[in-house]
Amino acid sequence: MPALPITPHLATWIIAGLATLGVIVRPFAWPEAVWAVLGAAALVLLGLISPETAWEGARKGTDVYLFLVGMMLISEVARKEGLFDWLAGIAVRAARGSATRLFLLVYLVGTVVTVFLSNDACAVVLTPAVYAATRAAKVENPLPYLFICAFIANAASFVLPISNPANLVVYATHMPPLLQWLARFALPSALAILATYLVLRLTQNAALKSQTVARDVEAVALSGTGKVAGAGIVATAGVLLAASAYGLELGLPTFCAGLATTLVVLAIRRGGAVAVVKDVSWSVLPLVAGLFILVESLEKTGVLAMIVAWLKGVAEASPAEAAWGGGLAVGVLSNVVNNLPAGLIAGAAVQAADVSERIAGAILIGIDIGPNLSVTGSLATILWLTAIRREGQDVSFWRFLKLGALVMPPALILALAGLLLV
Repeated sequence: MPALPITPHLATWIIAGLATLGVIVRPFAWPEAVWAVLGAAALVLLGLISPETAWEGARKGTDVYLFLVGMMLISEVARKEGLFDWLAGIAVRAARGSATRLFLLVYLVGTVVTVFLSNDACAVVLTPAVYAATRAAKVENPLPYLFICAFIANAASFVLPISNPANLVVYATHMPPLLQWLARFALPSALAILATYLVLRLTQNAALKSQTVARDVEAVALSGTGKVAGAGIVATAGVLLAASAYGLELGLPTFCAGLATTLVVLAIRRGGAVAVVKDVSWSVLPLVAGLFILVESLEKTGVLAMIVAWLKGVAEASPAEAAWGGGLAVGVLSNVVNNLPAGLIAGAAVQAADVSERIAGAILIGIDIGPNLSVTGSLATILWLTAIRREGQDVSFWRFLKLGALVMPPALILALAGLLLV
């Protein structure tokens, strides 16, 4: 039997698949960014995509790069100036020695941070604060609390348009007004947040019962630069809300807010720039760029046209089936190629197929909640993984998958049901 010829399109899919597998499994313990960049480079070197096409794909992530740099700068400054340690003391004292009360407090704070600062900010800003809280509370196993930062970052990421940059990608120029958005997504969001909490609480119950939480935590005074960092985070939330209200991209405003906060703190301290720059997790930028190039290469193979044709056909035959199928399919796809590039493809398909608002909403929910299945499903969870590794913690792909397989499906199904009920 003759061997099947490897066409350029098939070769592109194979390389993209291997690169994605490398990001997930991390052979030789190499960072995720290495595999994404190697895959993108292989596509160019083998002539499967042109350097111009690769550049076009990487350039599509400009807004994301700016957003991440702004958030990482402000987070690093806040960490160095003791803001997270100060907040940790407040949280631990409020928990009054109860591991479960501390769990609930972290979950509530994570929800607020995600809603008003975005899911990526929750991973970058909240994770070190939660780790500081567990350290202050002398908790032996911080992972139950750290898991909250990963899962709530996606579960609460469609309360507002700014809660997830992928929301802006999916709707592009067709973003609904805020009141219309809330009417459509308030119930699905509430169901997703509640379901995620309940499953997380049940799965972590044994670990929480064995925890001891210190009651007497010495109050730490917040320095002047720490107050500036805190004010910068609050100001950034205001900037994001304003940018969203005016339909602006979020990257540049976030970058400016983060850079301004950093420069003010450094000016007051009269130094420290090298330490801040050295400790920022810059590797996430080539990772994102590599993922965008991989998706751009897949798009050139005609995958977008296939998705548009399928979406149109199903939407015409059964709108409800299209909503369920689209939401569930995109939720799974997000864990294969990451939800941000998947959102680019899904958003383009939604606009090209001209589907109903209900179907578009279901696809958005899939893009936002689906990534809770795997640790590489969203940029937020990758950032979360980077943050916990800095603190000496780690979670394997398979361990996260086992937990995600319990947490994600109920939240996704209930959110889709809530959307269809509305």
